[in-house]
Amino acid sequence: MIPDLPQIFLRAPLAHRALHDVAAGRPENSRAAIRAAIQAGYGIEIDVQLSGDNRAMVFHDDTLDRLTQHKGPLRAHSAAALAQIPLRGGDGEGIYPLETVLEQVAGQVPLLIEIKDQDGAMGPNVGPLEQAVATAIANYDGPLALMSFNPHAVRVLARLCPNVPRGLVTSAYRPGEWSLPTDLCDTLRDIPDFDSCAAAFISHEVDDLTRPRVAQLKARGAAILCWTVTSAAQEEQARKIADNITFEQYNAAIPLE
Repeated sequence: MIPDLPQIFLRAPLAHRALHDVAAGRPENSRAAIRAAIQAGYGIEIDVQLSGDNRAMVFHDDTLDRLTQHKGPLRAHSAAALAQIPLRGGDGEGIYPLETVLEQVAGQVPLLIEIKDQDGAMGPNVGPLEQAVATAIANYDGPLALMSFNPHAVRVLARLCPNVPRGLVTSAYRPGEWSLPTDLCDTLRDIPDFDSCAAAFISHEVDDLTRPRVAQLKARGAAILCWTVTSAAQEEQARKIADNITFEQYNAAIPLE
């Protein structure tokens, strides 16, 4: 049985990488950004990468260069070492394991976790990060869903976490925007793996929501989320198709229940 995405994920907008704003001291995926999202009543989307000692770490990139003063692969460091590496634009907080964020959120708002592709090839080289996530969330009591661009990762999640709602992050897969072979982009664009992943939802690229495959999945009852809305005007258009949005760079309105 495929677990449905709970309705609570379709109410309040989802803050992309939490409610981040470096100007306000809240780097993306930081505890400060998570705290702000909870206080505002938003759902939260975060990313996880794998540490050198196989812990799921709340961080978007596979390297440290953009988001910290350090350089090189995140996976070159242990979870304990990563906790000591400050995020750029923050108050000194480091990169923390998923368990720390789960304790902070504690079921107060919906939490959507994106499992990042580990080799950049969207291939079957998966397993350790998915296992680390499964271990971290095993005793979590709160609205939670998992997703990944990589269909192989979602299939592993279906096996490891059969009762947790899961979905595919999907895209227009314009070849010039992806470091993937053109034929693979052409395949992934049409979302062929939805059924084999036992997915309940997609989170689709916002400027490609009119794709017929998105309409087809919605007609079948799949929940349609989208990424990443950056203005109220774009949100208005996206909501003509999407059931909910992932947003950043502005404060999305929370619909009245």
